[in-house]
Formats: sequence, structure tokens, C-alpha cells
Amino acid sequence: MKLETKRLILRTPRISDWKDIVEGIGNLKVSKNISSVPYPYKKKDALEWIDKQIKNSKKKKKEYSFVIELKSEKKVIGGSGLHKLDLENKTAETGSWIAKPYWRKGFATEAKIAVNDFAFNKLKLRRLESRAFVENKASNEMSKKLGLKLEGTLRKADKSKATSKTHDLNIWGILKEDWKKKHKIK
Repeated sequence: MKLETKRLILRTPRISDWKDIVEGIGNLKVSKNISSVPYPYKKKDALEWIDKQIKNSKKKKKEYSFVIELKSEKKVIGGSGLHKLDLENKTAETGSWIAKPYWRKGFATEAKIAVNDFAFNKLKLRRLESRAFVENKASNEMSKKLGLKLEGTLRKADKSKATSKTHDLNIWGILKEDWKKKHKIK
């Protein structure tokens, strides 16, 4: 599976991506905002995750996980995907991360637009949800910018594996019809 944007390629991870993944998500400033990512993040962690994603890519889909490759550098700079995919209810949860040197350059937004378009147009989902720790200003700003609505805050609802700190969690959601209006899709 591969999605392409002007600057990025979103694709299934490869074993050879492990160094870029460890370098990116292994930074505590990145991993502390993702509940399931340990710190320090090691080669073993990356290889286990990659192996799982390669196997998942060959099965009936319950999730789509992409690495984000920057075309100009041929380097993996992040990840994005659809998780908790429920084809019966036509819903999924989205998530993403970007390596710190690539923050504030629009890469996460560009990748998320491609993933959301794929979810609504190819998978025919009707609703997407995104979650972010309240303190994660960049993720919360991106959700708002993309047209997601803040649907609530769950108090002390999630724990960062990297820091062992418990966080309040913002829940953002968007319906297919609202996505199409915001992004002028027919």
C-alpha cells in the first residue's frame, strides 16, 4: 500500500527503515506524546513494529500503518495511519508522528490529509477520530486546522509509555461530509 503527496510517500515500512524510525521516534520529545511508544526506543522495538506492520499489510485490514518518507531525502521522517478500523461502523482512529528536525514544516498535516482522503474515499469510512494529549499543542492545532471538532476531553485517560506520566486526552472527530466540505472534495 502506498499513498503519495507532493513531498511525501506514505508506504508500508521496510526492515531497512529501522534506523530512521529509531532516530525519529526515539527522541523523547516525540515519544512522550505517543502512549504506546517506549523510551528509549531501540532497534529491537523498531524491528518488532516493522515486522508486525509487514504481516498486517498481508492480512484483512484492521489497521493501516504507513511510514512517511520525504521524497527529497529518501528518508523516513515519521509515521501515520488508521487504527481501530471498524468497517461495519465505518469508523477509524488516526494518528501520526514526525521526527523533531521536521517539525513545523507541514509534513504531518500533508500526510494526515492523504490518510484521511484514503479513509473517506477508498475505504468509504463515515467518521474519523484523532486523540492527543492535552499538552500536545501541535497535534491539537493540526486537528483543528484539518477541520476536526473537539468532542471532549477524557480526564487522566491515557499514559505515556515513554514517561509513565498519565495525561488528559482530547478527542477530535470529523464526519465524511464535513471533511469533503472543508477540503472541497466532490
